[in-house]
Amino acid sequence: MKILAFETSTEFCSVALQLEGVTIEKETHAGQRHSEILLFMIHEMLEKAKLTLQQMDSIAFGAGPGSFTGLRIACGVAQGLAYATGIPVIGISTLEAVAQKIDKQKVIVALDARMGEIYHATYQKVTNHGWETISSPILCLPQQAPTLSDTDSNWYGCGSGFDVYHEELSSRYCENLQQIHYNLHPHAKEIAQLALLRPGINPANATPVYLRNKVALKENERQL
Repeated sequence: MKILAFETSTEFCSVALQLEGVTIEKETHAGQRHSEILLFMIHEMLEKAKLTLQQMDSIAFGAGPGSFTGLRIACGVAQGLAYATGIPVIGISTLEAVAQKIDKQKVIVALDARMGEIYHATYQKVTNHGWETISSPILCLPQQAPTLSDTDSNWYGCGSGFDVYHEELSSRYCENLQQIHYNLHPHAKEIAQLALLRPGINPANATPVYLRNKVALKENERQL
């Protein structure tokens, strides 16, 4: 199974190739230059592996939640490459990709959503590359994140939300957390791993997962 994967939902841009169980990857801090560098990184990665796009079995992308612009870029590039080659696409949750990165049994993922909010979900591992969703991805205030049973202390926290809202989330889950893993963001490597277990779809049906309809606050809202 050969999978091309890329992730552009944060200020980082990453590309990975999953090649019969072996993964090669590259990441760079893109800022707001994802649209300028993503196709070049894909070409560079395929050239390094001495493969062509037509040899891929599927194209996977970080579907969100995350940056509006970054998600549109990833989905648009996946659709464009898929239409040109007839290869199916696979959208992978950025929250699940972060859970995959730390590889623990029970994971609370919180990504910084800006505007004082987080993207949040919880997962339980069921196979090497498969997760059961315990609480579905939502947008919420960190102090209103879904609670867990006080008797369940086997959870691991991760994601940029724990970096930005450490005090709020630590207090929210003080009875549940074994450990917090900091400085983690979605990466194409985990997108590729998760795509191994997912069926490809027609590129016309590929859509980003935004969770938020409003991307900026008005001046009076910022003051409040």
